[in-house]
Amino acid sequence: MSDNILVSAAAGVLEIRFNRADKKNAFTEAMYAGIVEALERAEADASVRVILLSGEGGAFSAGNDLQDFMQNPPDLDDKADAGPVMRFMRALSTTRKIVVAAVQGPAVGVGATLLLHCDLVLAADNARLSFPFINLGLVPEFGSTLLLPQRIGYHQAAELTLLGEPVDAATAQRLGLVNRMVPLAELQEAARGVARKLAAKAPAALLLTKQLLKSAAGSVPERIVEEAGHFARRLRTAEFKEAATAFFEKRAPDFSKLS
Repeated sequence: MSDNILVSAAAGVLEIRFNRADKKNAFTEAMYAGIVEALERAEADASVRVILLSGEGGAFSAGNDLQDFMQNPPDLDDKADAGPVMRFMRALSTTRKIVVAAVQGPAVGVGATLLLHCDLVLAADNARLSFPFINLGLVPEFGSTLLLPQRIGYHQAAELTLLGEPVDAATAQRLGLVNRMVPLAELQEAARGVARKLAAKAPAALLLTKQLLKSAAGSVPERIVEEAGHFARRLRTAEFKEAATAFFEKRAPDFSKLS
């Protein structure tokens, strides 16, 4: 794994930290490969309930390292043996695990579009998100031309992508691109607290809820029926039994031995 990617695990949370502070954590192909390795590890490990993404040294990520990309143009074909960039996009966008991001400083290009694939995003008060692809003669990537209009409406998405100008954390929160803004000094601990809280929840119910939330298929009546089927089956699970027992015993449920 690249030295520019730091990985640690504790209490059901796998932390992936971008560690290239001198370049504001701009991604190289080697970094993409390291992130993919960590995401695949999380996906295969039942003890990992939550993935936490963050950046070291005052930045989340300045996006792609343009010099690295010019010297080593990435393989962006969607195929089984795709290069690290496409494998990263596939791994993050399809992971079943809950993904939390802690954003400080600049989140540029893919450093911003990857947030659209996270489940919860906490931003420090100094965070600035930007989608400057058009300024480089490029187009937005990582599904952002679909996800941004869905998330914030066409006109807001057009302003972010056609002008390519950064927005501050308060604006990002108002638009719904981040869940909450916290003081910079509190960001990492706040994000870890959220991640640990999620990791303590009923694991199968947590992942199934994410699956339902991210599914775009079906009408409201169809979704009601789908949810009802899942709900009925959940009533017969060990997770529900533990949660109900804990409720009556006036204690916190313990799902640590359940997968």
